[in-house]
This record gives sequence, C-alpha cells and structure tokens, in this order.
Amino acid sequence: MKAIGIDTHKATLAACLVDDLGKPLAERTFANDPAGHRALLDWGLELGPEATIGMEGSAGFGAAAARFLLAEGRTVREVPPQLSHRERLRTRRAGKSDPGDALAIARVTAREADLPPVRAADATREIALLVGAREDLVAEATRVRNRLHADLVALVPGYGTSAANLVAARNRGTAGRLLRPLRGVQAELARERLARLGRLTSEARVLELRLGRLVADHPLRQLPGAGVLVTAKLIGEAGDVRRFRSADAFAMLAGVAPIPASSGQTQRLRLNRGGNRQLNRALYVIALVQAWHHPPAQAFIARKRAEGKTWREALRALKRHLARVVFRLLTSPAAEVRLAA
Repeated sequence: MKAIGIDTHKATLAACLVDDLGKPLAERTFANDPAGHRALLDWGLELGPEATIGMEGSAGFGAAAARFLLAEGRTVREVPPQLSHRERLRTRRAGKSDPGDALAIARVTAREADLPPVRAADATREIALLVGAREDLVAEATRVRNRLHADLVALVPGYGTSAANLVAARNRGTAGRLLRPLRGVQAELARERLARLGRLTSEARVLELRLGRLVADHPLRQLPGAGVLVTAKLIGEAGDVRRFRSADAFAMLAGVAPIPASSGQTQRLRLNRGGNRQLNRALYVIALVQAWHHPPAQAFIARKRAEGKTWREALRALKRHLARVVFRLLTSPAAEVRLAA
C-alpha cells in the first residue's frame, strides 16, 4: 500500500510518497494555502490515487489541509510525533529537513494500520479550543500574579499578613487598597498588573462557566473525580471516540497501557511514557481524587498494594482501569456533546 506523509508548517506542506516497503517515490513541497492544498491533492491523485495520507500536526498548521483532503474523499490519518521521531532516526538522511520528516511520516503511515483518523471539526474540537483558551488565561494570570507579588514585596513589605495570596478577590482588593496611596512608576505598574490580573481571572471564569454548561449532562460527570475541567479535557483530547477500535486503543493513546519489555524467559512490562500526556494527566487527577475519597478505588489500591505493588504502581493500575471506564462513558449514547447556541 502506498502512503503519503505530510509534514505541516505555517507556510508550507512537505509531502513524500512511499511504496509499501517504505521506498520514497516522489517528494514535493506545497504552499499551505487553498491553492497549495489543491495542488497537493492533484499531485497525490496523479501519483498515488489509492494512497493513505498520514499527517503530523493535523490539529494545528495542517488543520485546513486536513479538512480539504477529507472533503475531497481522501483517507487522512493522524501520525503521533513520537512515532515519526523514532522513524526519522532510521531514515539515514543527514541532519533534519522537512522532506526527511515527510518521509518518516509516510513510512509510519504505510507501516501502522491502526493510526487514528484526523479529527473533524466537531463539538469536541470546540471544547478543546475552549479548554486551551482557558489554560492560556490561567498561565498568563499566574505570570502576572508572580510579578505583582514581587512588586508588593518591594513596595509594601509584609503585605502577606493582610493578603495571604493574590488568588482570592478579597485579597486582591486588599492589595489594591495598599497600593492606592503609593506613588512612583513601580506602584503605577503594580496597580496596572492588579487590574489586569482581575480581568484575566474573570475571563478564565467565564470560559469555565461556559464549559460547565457544555458538559453538564455528559455521563463523565457521574464519575467521581471528574469535575468540569477534567471532563472537558477528556472530551476535548479524545475527540470522536469512534476513531478508536477499542478501550485498549484509547488506553494506549492516553499512555496508561503498559508496554511489553520481555526478553527470553524474562516476562515484564515497562511504563509507557508516550501517548497523549494531557489525557494521561486528566486520568491521573481522577485516580488521585478517587484514591483519597472514593471507597471502591481505595479498595482497588489496597488490593494492588497487597500484591506487592508500590503506591505509584497501584495508582498506575487504577489509571489503566479508569481508562476503560472513561472509554465506556465516552461511547455511551448519552455522551453526544452539543454546543450551546
């Protein structure tokens, strides 16, 4: 089976066509714009009309190209960066180049039959965008809060006795009153940062409330430890769960399925450090909450500890179990997500 690998960038798309043995047959670079997408399609139809297309970065710089190719009836698969990185080391091409990256992506596409299809622009994608926007606001608020803390330490030594932190609105109000009578550039900048911190916090809260409305009726909300943000993260990162053939495939994507590392008479598994780390972290949060507060999970941890596993190993086993539960809830008939008008 022929395969086309596409390495996506802001302005260009590097494409490589390989045969079923991974031998490169043709390479070309296209502009990442509508005309370039059409040229890429025509090139692929001419040289490999039945070829499967693999793309790295289909949710980023390659999103428009992926949508166009799907609309034209082409099969497009998402190639995880960790797979293409390993393959890139085996291409034996000196250095790093876009055509070399496209070759690695094409070889992974030709070899791996179970690559998931690229994500369509559905409600889960919109939720992922909202989650990402909120996380950006929270990260920026943290940066501003840290800088404001440094200003307050210099301007109002010991201010912490009046305002324990700059997270609560009450404490930010106290910091504003402490800054009000002060003069000078640093005090002026500190007041500006305080106002900006308030705006960022409000914007993040608006997005959190919007996400809460979107996932309020989702079956995942019944799972202990799956709050609004964790549920939204799971939905957004998983996307259309129909692209996974089984719960095991979902667990592998989330990086919670152990990897065989046996040799000879030694049979063992090793920790999977790959997969989608955002999904992995969401499952970790649920596992940690349940290990602290949910009796069935506590009993599960106790059984694993009795088998000789460490706390970390028992928690990983719980994450693996939760991946099955999450997959079942994501695939339930009530799990369809609709965006509010």
